Amino acid sequence: MSHLQIGDKAPALKGNDQDGRPIDLKAYAGRKVVLYFYPKDDTPGCTAEACSLRDAHEELRDQGYDVIGVSPDTEAKHRKFADKYALPFRLLADTERATITAYGVWGPKKFMGRSFDGVLRTTFLIDEKGCIERIISDVRTKDHAAQVMNG
Repeated sequence: MSHLQIGDKAPALKGNDQDGRPIDLKAYAGRKVVLYFYPKDDTPGCTAEACSLRDAHEELRDQGYDVIGVSPDTEAKHRKFADKYALPFRLLADTERATITAYGVWGPKKFMGRSFDGVLRTTFLIDEKGCIERIISDVRTKDHAAQVMNG
C-alpha cells in the first residue's frame, strides 16, 4: 500500500515513454492525470486494464484526463504492447523502479501460492495542480475506466 495520501503533491516521474521521450509531470499542469501502475505488459490483467482505459480514452480526455501507464518494462516492450493494442496514451518505462518506489507501489504479492515482490496495481488520479485527488488500490482491470470516471 502506498504511503501517499489524498492531497499530497504527486511525486515527479522518472523515465521515458515507449517512444524514448522523457515524461515530466510538470508538463501536465492544468490537466488531470490518470497515473496507473501495473505489473507487466501483455499479461491478461494488465492488458484488460490498458484496453479498458483505451476504450474510454476519448471520454477520459473529455473529462480533462491524460492517461499515463507505468510498469518496470522497457521502452521496447512498451512500444510493442502499445502497438499491439493500439494504446493511445503514454507508457512510462520505469526499469529502475524510481517512480514505482516514489509512489510506494512496490511490495509483497501472492500469485498461485507463491510470494514475491512486485508492482502493486494502483491508480492515482492527479488534479490540475499536481496533487493526488484519489487513489484506487482495488483495481478492477476489465472496467477500470468506469472506476476512474464514476468514483
